[in-house]
Amino acid sequence: MKPFLDENFLLQNKTAEKLYHEYAKQMPVIDYHCHLPPQQIAENHSFQNITQAWLYGDHYKWRAMRTNGVHESYCTGDQSDQDKFEKWAATVPYTLRNPLYHWTHLELQRYFGITEILNADSAKLVYETASNLIRTPEYSVQNLLRKMNVALVCTTDDPVDDLRYHKQLKEQGFEISILPAFRPDNAMNVVNPEQFNHYLQKLQASTNISISSFDDYLYALQNRHDFFAEAGCGVSDHGLEEIYAEDFTGSEIDSIFNKIHSGKSLNETEQLKFKSAMLLHFAEWDHEKGWVQQFHLGALRNNNARMMQQLGPDTGWDSIGDFQQGRALAKFLNKLDTGNTLAKTILYNLNPADNELMATMIGNFNDGSSAGKIQYGSAWWFLDQKDGMVKQMNALSNMGLLSRFVGMLTDSRSFLSFPRHEYFRRLLCNLFGSEIENGELPNDIEWVGTVIQDICYRNAQNYFGWKGITPTV
Repeated sequence: MKPFLDENFLLQNKTAEKLYHEYAKQMPVIDYHCHLPPQQIAENHSFQNITQAWLYGDHYKWRAMRTNGVHESYCTGDQSDQDKFEKWAATVPYTLRNPLYHWTHLELQRYFGITEILNADSAKLVYETASNLIRTPEYSVQNLLRKMNVALVCTTDDPVDDLRYHKQLKEQGFEISILPAFRPDNAMNVVNPEQFNHYLQKLQASTNISISSFDDYLYALQNRHDFFAEAGCGVSDHGLEEIYAEDFTGSEIDSIFNKIHSGKSLNETEQLKFKSAMLLHFAEWDHEKGWVQQFHLGALRNNNARMMQQLGPDTGWDSIGDFQQGRALAKFLNKLDTGNTLAKTILYNLNPADNELMATMIGNFNDGSSAGKIQYGSAWWFLDQKDGMVKQMNALSNMGLLSRFVGMLTDSRSFLSFPRHEYFRRLLCNLFGSEIENGELPNDIEWVGTVIQDICYRNAQNYFGWKGITPTV
């Protein structure tokens, strides 16, 4: 019987062990999509205890705690940080076979050297040990990134963000690149006229541009797109239920904008046309600048109206949606490709039923202009676990080129989530190692090791054009 979480965790044979320890393990980390707060990085924030770093904002853990019968006051409420941690610790034994069980113990080991199994009995010792460490300067957020050999991070930022903390980090000379990503979801949200016009006011304030027409609106957003580019941004991101690809005319969009700007609600057709127009404009700007565009598709968000009203979004009330993805996605990509305005693109699905759809869709628009121009992105959110990662890699292997994959990301709000890159790398090495040992792949360790290093680091470095980044090894 193998010990739990030893040095060969998830590595089921000697070849997998060799591939991981000699090729994958030492590669730097490029985290090209996450939700880390740039302010905390710029200010080199230090947490006062493990709860602040580990439980604040972590809706994965909150969902598990609620399911385990823990009162909301211990998740998002006003209980003490130690009491919240102890409730989480008491929940951990019930997370067996949930990825949280692996992540929890991997993070305790990698950051704090804690090998105890977390449960109600060990909670106090683990809390005190980790908290005593995390409040020291060696565990400031910049040093947490250094500990995980991070070379580059892309945050997720609204067009109206002033990016002051990204600029501050650049002025500080922080050796790990912290770059913004342009996330214009709010600029497309036309469900509520009051919210839309409030956002429009924020856009006016950030650009000093008066907005009274759709052309003004586009001009202001393009101004922010340019501003992000000047700050080093080369990536956009969209979190959508599905791609919007309705036919529209310019006069229709002008009228739709005027209608919502006057405070009137749009019908469903008008909303879809407006979103379709905005997506095309954003995509064309990305292509002009040579950016990479990302589309996270398929989340059914804010399903619990009562808790949404009480706690707001991103607090653990979302699920996988069953949206139809294929036809509109193909239409959207085809329109851009026909106009020679299709940028490098990464597609992420949340519904595993869409794995093969995405893996084959990318082949429709990989035109040989660059290696892996259209990517099938890593397993995301609810699929970001052992089974989901392996299925994503298998779909990509069977229907595309895994060797050109840009690899893993955390998509996390936590500075303690970077061992997910290690988790992915172990699974990747185990896939290749098992097939080598089964005689399904040649025993060419040097070449397979090179491919693994490409997937772990070099493919992303080349794909995004970040060749100047300095690895922290």
